[in-house]
Amino acid sequence: MFDALIIGGGAAGLSCALILGSAKPKPYAEDKKIGIIVHQRSSHLQTALFNNVLGLPPGTLGTNILKDGKKQLSNLYPHITQIDKEKVTSIEKEKDFFIVSTNKNSYRTKLAVIAVGYTSLMTIKGLEDYTEPHPREAIAKDRIWLKNTDHLIAENLYVAGTLAGWRSQFSVACGSGSHVATDILTLWNDGKHSKVHDKAIEPL
Repeated sequence: MFDALIIGGGAAGLSCALILGSAKPKPYAEDKKIGIIVHQRSSHLQTALFNNVLGLPPGTLGTNILKDGKKQLSNLYPHITQIDKEKVTSIEKEKDFFIVSTNKNSYRTKLAVIAVGYTSLMTIKGLEDYTEPHPREAIAKDRIWLKNTDHLIAENLYVAGTLAGWRSQFSVACGSGSHVATDILTLWNDGKHSKVHDKAIEPL
């Protein structure tokens, strides 16, 4: 049983996992079991080239971000379970948890974060009732979103990134994933607003 399971290993999903992973020293997060299904084949980062993102050297390739992001997560926060080479096929609500099924296995989780691409080819059974045309893309592109209020689709079910209704911009997707992570940390902290920052050691 996961306390939180992130579905999608693109910008939003990895950002969400990094924030949740960095919160392990916090008493309200130290015992939480967190996982991410790092399916990346449908991520738009596969063909991305970045020249306009703060902090990234011009010419950075999205494929390198995908690869290095998984390494960053495993090196810094090895307690986050990475599930690779599996694609989610359905999500089903039980009494107080979700059953997330893939083409190979099934998992149980108390919270789920959907952070996959926003194309109309996104077919995860159980999400049909929330699927609508994307509000910030041209109709001709046939993009979708999962209807939500501040990233929350239903109780304990979140969506992040372009599928949450945001535009396809790397920094926006990263921010969306981080937003969801801090909302989850706030929930775990009994509603007290929470965020995680690392600080450099100040020179003497």
